[in-house]
Amino acid sequence: MKVHTQDEFVRAHESRWRHLETLLERKRALYQHSAVEISRFAEDYRVVCGHLAYARTAGFGGDLVAYLDSLAGRAHNALYGARPLRVGALWHLMIRRFPRALRRHWRAFGVANLLFYGPFFAALLLTLKYPGFAGEVLPKGLLERMADMYADAHSGREFGTDAAMAGHYVHNNIGIAFRCFATGILFGLGSMFFLLYNGIVIGTVIGYVIYRGNGENILTFVCGHGAFELTGIVISGAAGMVMGYALVDTGGRSRLESLRACGPDVGAMIMGAGVMLLIAAFVEGFWSPSGIAAPVKWSVAAGLWLLIAIYLVVAGRGGTR
Repeated sequence: MKVHTQDEFVRAHESRWRHLETLLERKRALYQHSAVEISRFAEDYRVVCGHLAYARTAGFGGDLVAYLDSLAGRAHNALYGARPLRVGALWHLMIRRFPRALRRHWRAFGVANLLFYGPFFAALLLTLKYPGFAGEVLPKGLLERMADMYADAHSGREFGTDAAMAGHYVHNNIGIAFRCFATGILFGLGSMFFLLYNGIVIGTVIGYVIYRGNGENILTFVCGHGAFELTGIVISGAAGMVMGYALVDTGGRSRLESLRACGPDVGAMIMGAGVMLLIAAFVEGFWSPSGIAAPVKWSVAAGLWLLIAIYLVVAGRGGTR
């Protein structure tokens, strides 16, 4: 820099500092600005950092150095700080990012459905035809406890019990989804295994309870939350497979860079699945065990399955990405 005095230095660069201050004082977060404004902001930030270093080296007044230090610090936080958690961000995730990401990876989602529902229906039918098959999958004692649990139709529980069970279901659902997703780091094989495993186990349990004559009770219980829970599990497995495939087909990048490239979509998918599983837990905790008539539960369940299908196909279409 050719400026020698503090006054000349201030006169030469004050307008740029004021422009940066103006951007920082706006109510909108930086990421909500246009690409041109963000680029200019980043350039102004780098220039101010240079001015701060020069002011310190030149021995300019403490007030000027403190001002530039504060300005650079605020700009740094705006540029590199984490976005605040907002209700609008969750809405944007569920209405746009999540369904769009899932449709971009529809092949993985399709394979995940086959890996889950194929074994599910196979295990259910095998159990109905050959009841001894269930004992090869799960301990006999566990199967008997499950059958006894659904021996009577649910007629409602106390609110405190419902709330406690909802918390248990949140823990259980998230645990299943985490295993389906996280093990995808093993080149997708872990996600495929847990989708198969959960499909077989769930199909076997339902098949055995039906075989014991309590089919109407268990199906009436699971029909309401099943739309959210089973779809969430499948999407979690699909996200794990997308992550695993990124390690196999890197597109010429390093594996780490390939993971970073798929990260936004995988993150949107697993967060969307998490929201669905959270909804499933509360439906399972409060609606499923209620004493509402079975035809009403079945009608609501059919509506929920249809609603989820329409949502995954239609949500997020149109507008800008």
